[in-house]
Amino acid sequence: MFDKRCDWCGDDPLYIDYHDSEWGREVNDDRKLFEFLVLESAQAGLSWITVLRKREGYRRAFAGFDAQKVSLFTGEDVERLMQHPDIIRNRLKIAAAVSNARRFLEVRDEFGSFAAYLKSFFPEQKPLINHWKTLSEVPASTPLSEAISKDMKKRGFKFFGATICYAYLQAVGYVNDHLAGCHCHPDYK
Repeated sequence: MFDKRCDWCGDDPLYIDYHDSEWGREVNDDRKLFEFLVLESAQAGLSWITVLRKREGYRRAFAGFDAQKVSLFTGEDVERLMQHPDIIRNRLKIAAAVSNARRFLEVRDEFGSFAAYLKSFFPEQKPLINHWKTLSEVPASTPLSEAISKDMKKRGFKFFGATICYAYLQAVGYVNDHLAGCHCHPDYK
């Protein structure tokens, strides 16, 4: 059992498992990148633990996070999802997930993968590793997340402002913000 973790995960077993096994670990699989795009967009205005607890419901509701299938959802599907008890039933967020699936596929087609698109914003196309000592040092957004968010908005993505973008980059490991003393930080000894 590790006793040095980032403060934000507290003692909730779901949060601890997410922190220890996923958060801050680089994701290159487009399906997983789409999953986090849907989930982070759903988070807007809510806590991440709320979304994390509904993750399996989202997986069922959004075709296993298959962007191709979600891109084909219709207005009837949006109405069906508005009745789905295991997701956040916000019409704008649900419609955004469908629209974002279409945008996601366009970006994937243009860049070869969504991962390649994201990496095009990074120096040497490598994730950033920060060395924050306290949670209060971790920014809510950065010039990088602002640039990516701005480009994604230009491409038609919804519910993906600079703060959500930064949370997304953290979640998929393109920005590693594990605190310097956390056992998940790459420099932890």
